[in-house]
Amino acid sequence: MSRFQPREPRTWEETGTDPLLIEQIVLRYLLVVGSESGRNIATDICITTPLIKELLDYLKQQKMVQHRTSTNVGDFVYDLTDLGRARAQDYKRVCAYVGPAPVPFEQYLQSVKEQSPSHRDLTPADLDTAFEDLLINRKLLARIGPAITSGRALFLHGAPGNGKTSIAERLTRCFGDTIWIPHTLLIDGHLVKVYDPATHNQVESDFKPLTAAERLDRRWIKIERPTVVAGGELTLEMLEIQLDPLTNICEAPLQLKANCGTLVIDDFGRQRTPPQILLNRWIFPLEKRLDFLKLPDGRKITAPFDPILVFSTNLEPRQLVDEAFLRRIPYKVEVVDPEPDEFCQLVEMMAPQLGVQLPAGAAEDLVFRHYHQANRPMRFCQPRDLLQQIANQARFERTPALATPEAWDMAVANYFGTI
Repeated sequence: MSRFQPREPRTWEETGTDPLLIEQIVLRYLLVVGSESGRNIATDICITTPLIKELLDYLKQQKMVQHRTSTNVGDFVYDLTDLGRARAQDYKRVCAYVGPAPVPFEQYLQSVKEQSPSHRDLTPADLDTAFEDLLINRKLLARIGPAITSGRALFLHGAPGNGKTSIAERLTRCFGDTIWIPHTLLIDGHLVKVYDPATHNQVESDFKPLTAAERLDRRWIKIERPTVVAGGELTLEMLEIQLDPLTNICEAPLQLKANCGTLVIDDFGRQRTPPQILLNRWIFPLEKRLDFLKLPDGRKITAPFDPILVFSTNLEPRQLVDEAFLRRIPYKVEVVDPEPDEFCQLVEMMAPQLGVQLPAGAAEDLVFRHYHQANRPMRFCQPRDLLQQIANQARFERTPALATPEAWDMAVANYFGTI
């Protein structure tokens, strides 16, 4: 488990944010929801109820909110006055953000430092656990281990279909725990969204505070260590803070979302941006573990660069970049084709998962007739794909899924376009 535990701030000073910023979020929140109890406002804004109650009392004195009714727990339901609605509309024109209060950038820097993968000394057992659901060559695994232990960038290259992306996605598991990230960051006055449900997998915290001082800061969210994958769609703009001009809310770049996890550049060399230009963007972060990000107002900030960076490609690395670039990526690991016994083992592993019955010698029959005799290279993805063909055919014909020679012939004809 990570050493980092975000504690609930009990004072405005501990939040690290100006109460005026929280005031803006609260007024915009009431503009959206209409009316809400003080307790629910505190829950949704992720600030303690006493602090929100203090702020609402101030806003009531300023005639920007009013009591709509009382609740049965000594609370009030609040809504906006005409003055408060006008103020909220002014705030919305500046920034439309409504949600958990932001975390100051300085607190985020400390969280990355404490949750870095570099704190974990990996062992072969860690690798075995991370790759337990994937059939992988032991020699290949032995080469991957030192690469990720170093924390340096890694090139995974080889023919398509051999599981480079699957390998890259499992690297994060080697560090075997969860981390905390903020919903939103406050960076020099800019609100930058970090949590991305499309990228981050939220997990429930099992921590049970015994005292108020041990309560967790709800501005943070607990996730699995992230694995962020960018493929042919990757552009240089995705590596910078991006501003939505309609809302004035920023989105964190990919490498910031991947901090304390793994950033996979898939299909490297297939992007519209030339490989050397992309690698130029990584030179300083790769060497210094720091990144320079440009804010919407043109200022630059120094941000931590703490993901394991993996380049996955079907091309030979030396075809993509020159020796000077390759020197900065010290580990180049080729993901080779499976051996015949590995291929057969994978067929036998996948068949029950896909509901296909394997007669004795069925895997060996496939390898002999459709690979050795056809002089066809084997790929790790093919057992699953061919068995899926048999399963689909059986489902269509309402017959048992059985890997007979005829079924292999049909699957190979469909998959490769020829037998």
